[in-house]
Amino acid sequence: MRLPLAIPVFVRSRDEKGKEFLEFATALNIGAGGALVAVRRALPHSAQVLLEIPSAPLAAAASLPRASRTLRAKAVRVTHAEGYYLLGLKFSRPLLNHSSAKATRVRRKLTSSV
Repeated sequence: MRLPLAIPVFVRSRDEKGKEFLEFATALNIGAGGALVAVRRALPHSAQVLLEIPSAPLAAAASLPRASRTLRAKAVRVTHAEGYYLLGLKFSRPLLNHSSAKATRVRRKLTSSV
């Protein structure tokens, strides 16, 4: 399931000429396996991307886990739209690992059968 949220993100990758860039962009939806991100510059198909999702400064001050989340991904789709590009990204590792997702399903089954 993908969540249709507009989330500000930083995208780090290399453009079609191989030059590294960092761009402030918007994730239009995010799921466990990937995301759809709107960026201003074209990327080659299969480009490696680092997607950084910043979090509130309060999280860093409260000694919680990392103040931002960096996800490795690969562009599996690049679509040109008016003034921007839509990147279909596939995460290198899903946000939920298989064992935790399976444990959640088992718990739901146990609680729903009662």
